[in-house]
Amino acid sequence: MALAKEIMGSRLIFERSSSLASSPFQSRLSIKKKTQRTQLSINPFDLRPMKAAISGGVVEAISEDLVKTLRFNTLGRNQENEEVEKAVQFKVRAVVTVRNKNKEDFKETLVKHLDAFTDKIGRNVVLELISIQVDPKTNEPKKSKPAILKDWSKKSNSKAEKVHYAAEFTVDSAFGLPGAITVTNKHQKEFFLENITIEGFACGPVHFPCNSWVQSQNDHPSKRIFFTNQPYLPSETPSGLRTLREQELENLRGNGKGERKLSDRIYDFDVYNDIGNPDISTELARPVFGGREFPYPRRCRTGRRSSDTDLMSERRVEKPLPMYVPRDEQFEESKKNTFAACRLKAVLHNLVPSLKASILAEDFANFGEIDSLYKEGLLLKLGIQDDMFKKFPLPKIVTTLQKSSEGLLRYDTPKIVSKDKYAWLRDDEFARQAIAGINPVNIERVTTYPPVSNLDREIYGSHLDSALTEDHIIGHLDGLSVQQALETNRLFMVDYHDTYLPFLDRINALDGRKAYATRTILFLTRLGTLKPVAIELSLPKSKRVVTPPIDATSNWTWQLAKAHVGSNDAGVHQLVNHWLRTHACLEPFILAAHRQLSALHPIYKLLDPHMRYTLEINAVARQTLVSADGVIESCFTAGQYGLEISAAAYKNQWRFDMEGLPADLIRRGMAVPDPTQPHGLKLLVEDYPYANDGLLLWSAIQTWVRTYVERYYPNPNLVKTDTELQAWYSESINVGHADHRDADWWPELSTVDDLVSIITTIVWLASAQHAALNFGQYPYGGYVPNRPPLMRQLIPDESEPEFASFVEDPQKYFFSSLPSLLQTTKFMAVVDTLSTHSPDEEYIGERQQPSIWTGDAEIVDAFYGFSAEIGRIEQEIEKRNKDPSRRNRCGAGVLPYELMAPSSEPGVTCRGVPNSVSI
Repeated sequence: MALAKEIMGSRLIFERSSSLASSPFQSRLSIKKKTQRTQLSINPFDLRPMKAAISGGVVEAISEDLVKTLRFNTLGRNQENEEVEKAVQFKVRAVVTVRNKNKEDFKETLVKHLDAFTDKIGRNVVLELISIQVDPKTNEPKKSKPAILKDWSKKSNSKAEKVHYAAEFTVDSAFGLPGAITVTNKHQKEFFLENITIEGFACGPVHFPCNSWVQSQNDHPSKRIFFTNQPYLPSETPSGLRTLREQELENLRGNGKGERKLSDRIYDFDVYNDIGNPDISTELARPVFGGREFPYPRRCRTGRRSSDTDLMSERRVEKPLPMYVPRDEQFEESKKNTFAACRLKAVLHNLVPSLKASILAEDFANFGEIDSLYKEGLLLKLGIQDDMFKKFPLPKIVTTLQKSSEGLLRYDTPKIVSKDKYAWLRDDEFARQAIAGINPVNIERVTTYPPVSNLDREIYGSHLDSALTEDHIIGHLDGLSVQQALETNRLFMVDYHDTYLPFLDRINALDGRKAYATRTILFLTRLGTLKPVAIELSLPKSKRVVTPPIDATSNWTWQLAKAHVGSNDAGVHQLVNHWLRTHACLEPFILAAHRQLSALHPIYKLLDPHMRYTLEINAVARQTLVSADGVIESCFTAGQYGLEISAAAYKNQWRFDMEGLPADLIRRGMAVPDPTQPHGLKLLVEDYPYANDGLLLWSAIQTWVRTYVERYYPNPNLVKTDTELQAWYSESINVGHADHRDADWWPELSTVDDLVSIITTIVWLASAQHAALNFGQYPYGGYVPNRPPLMRQLIPDESEPEFASFVEDPQKYFFSSLPSLLQTTKFMAVVDTLSTHSPDEEYIGERQQPSIWTGDAEIVDAFYGFSAEIGRIEQEIEKRNKDPSRRNRCGAGVLPYELMAPSSEPGVTCRGVPNSVSI
């Protein structure tokens, strides 16, 4: 009977105990989403013990050989001899799911047919099952006999998205529970392995989520290792998996040498030394970002050799050639098609060069010409356009094409002008976008008036003194004095003075670029809306203040001042808040996670969906967005100094401990701690859509993370002694953020609360924060006068010669200050790309294979609780957008605030919160 118990796993099947409920292989009979609560509330997601159940399905999964063995041992239990004690072999079945490509080129098709042929003669895919136990005789993990994947050649022509193959393992009764599978691909072509399910063990089906490319043995001779979905802390790793766990991490770390191949799966760090291209031109040389002069986060190492003209710079890889990222980080086919079809590759690298000669110098003559981009289209009087259009697919934003001597391009109407064509001109809309637009994270409460600069007075002297006075704003404060407005928390500010001032001399020396360092003072009205009351425009040697208009001339001056504020705002939004704080600063945490956290680690499983595609989109950005002469340099005011502004912000402003939403709101003075409030905060602008909705998502994320973390770390000592966890956090700081490694503000990682805070911040940045800063770029910025990415002229005063032409034709001067026609259409194409959801997007509250991503059934149940909470938050956001008392998101011509609404359809929707920084 002892042998029977060992084979059947009687403790797992026949004992109704709590240990059964948490068994990694407990068959989950039904998983249902929790019913909705009647009120919006965020409670810890319950971890209720699962009831044990004896299922006929489990018994049926046991092989016939094993049942016969049990029957033999039951009948012969009185004849205890050596034969009974012998291990008996039996077979278990594997179902292997491989994802097909939808489209293959000729070479791929040829290799596929060759693999189908050689598979018949023994060049197979070979699997080996590995136990969680060690064989006491060999001190090595117990292994099954190798098994081949059946029917590969027969199914090679299948057009299905997913193809299921079978394999049969032979194991013995002393094998124990399976913990890993090795896969050897003897074909010539890689394949995408989605998952493996083993059936035939007494514990029920055993799942191996893989989601990885398996390379040919010709390219990567070592076997691929895949673990079950059961999470283990390092100290809890079963003896049979310890060596494999460390071996797989060593494979992912690499040795830091050599150039990476596109098929590699190696994660390593490097500085940003591939932004410039000095081999083409000295004008394209750029400094190295990462180090003492220009501190910066680290990026994924490619190992390319140095450029010929600058040994400190890495040789560039230009589009359409791909930049290295580990193979599993590359876009999947659906994402790749969405991204490539359309925008950056087609628009920037094919369309724009062909148009440049014709429209480089053209300005818009009036607002009607801008409107024509969305109504009638842009007439392209090019003799080559018919041939040009045949060479590549047009982007999605091009919704109409008339193939004649004049190509007709029509862009989708941005949302900012879809409800009210002239809303962007209003002061209240200008101010509303500071709390409900695409960049709602720079507004701060004014604590001292006039504002004070933090720049070095030894360098800038008295030029740092603000030109703002009480007289500038006193008439716009609804009868309050300035001191009263300060004391009642009614004065706010969007301050870009210190960000731009150190760079203005160099920016304004660039051809066709002119900028100020702006400060905008906002007043909170009794209705809860904001209005601008003064704009300070600073140059290195002079300052001026513009106030709301009183006549025709001052009205145009005011509009130009707001445009310069919009240009400042667009640059900081893109270079600092969007690119630096979400894309670049998360990359070190992702690299370190792959290098230091095993796929078996529960924290890796928690972080996994929030790391998807980030390394790939950051690599694309280094090629086309932040690169020398790339989109950001071409389309934004800062030009070639954009990344230097970003590096200065990283050095002087970025702090990981302030990146969580509550800490950020308190730092900016937009909230104060208040334990009586639902989120422990009181917002000083009550109708602050970004913060209102963001706090709902922050709290839901935090509750989910706490539920998860407390499951695996019931006491603080487990956090301190978790070698992989500590190595991940240490490497993220000391290598990934090496230029800040000595900062005293890094949170400690010693307790459960520490871990919850760190993980919540990372998940927040990857999901909700990035969504809030990204997916409104075309809806708000696609109408360039609303927030021009660059300005080409300063505002003339009466003593300057340009003032006469300004007064003579202010509209012409206004448009000559905005981006040109080429700059505008190029920018529109880019932000449309960045605002687009792909069809394979995974949104917060969703996961691939939601019921088997972890073998912990209680955590699966808790995740469904989190998903249900996200659904309730979405309903609350929809309700808020229909509440007329919330004037900053509801009203005549006012856009609803949906950037934190969790779900979205594919395309440009101005809503949706993906799990990760994926675009």
